[in-house]
Amino acid sequence: MSEVAILVKDLVIRYQSVGSYSVKKNLLTGKRQKKEYFEAVRGISFAVEKGEILGIIGRNGCGKSTMLRAIAGIYSADEGLIETFDNRVALMAIGVGFQPDLTGRENIMLSGSLLGFTEKDMLTYMDDIIEFSELGDFIDRPVRTYSSGMYSKLAFSITSALEPDIMLLDEVLSVGDQAFRKKSLARMKKLIGRKDRTVVIVSHSISTLLQLCDRVMWMHDGKMVRIGDPRQVLKEYKQFMNNAGPETEEEEAVAAAEAETAATYQ
Repeated sequence: MSEVAILVKDLVIRYQSVGSYSVKKNLLTGKRQKKEYFEAVRGISFAVEKGEILGIIGRNGCGKSTMLRAIAGIYSADEGLIETFDNRVALMAIGVGFQPDLTGRENIMLSGSLLGFTEKDMLTYMDDIIEFSELGDFIDRPVRTYSSGMYSKLAFSITSALEPDIMLLDEVLSVGDQAFRKKSLARMKKLIGRKDRTVVIVSHSISTLLQLCDRVMWMHDGKMVRIGDPRQVLKEYKQFMNNAGPETEEEEAVAAAEAETAATYQ
């Protein structure tokens, strides 16, 4: 029997909305609205086996980034459960995980300590992380001065060098210049070649998910539409997107809440 690395059961995550979703209603009604609650993730259940690569795709605001952050331990479940079985988990996502006033070098040390590595361990990884990141002198500047591409380069370089048991990637393979994306994809293929490493990738890139994933989950409106063979799931998703309308108010609200909460965890 295969070993399960991630178990998600009946997961529900709610946001309290006082942002754009409520503001629109205020403007339409002319009345002050009370705080509203809405579900970003609605009763999702699945398991990821040790060594499996799972991709997650869906429109903006469908809840995929919220779920990834919940697996990482940033968000708590309002209902249901998440179990990672004492595996070491690392999340790579733009806007999450770094202290903005610390330098890149200092954030490397901090990221390692949060994953349980000693200072001595991190010093052995330091040169490789800095070289791969291509940040040059910026490594000793505060990360608040970084562009999104530089931030992504540093995040990917740290996590790919430390090789945690479970890697969670939120769009980081699609940020940065073309040469760095090619280099990152090559390193990812090498990393996930290890049969004991579990990876969950959130991406809008169908080609990336086809290249890397054993299974793909399609999410919509906080729910799982389909999970299974990448070719079949992504074919159905493309057909859906060809006929899809604009994002709904609630999708916009989830996307805004994800961005706002992510900023809190910088």
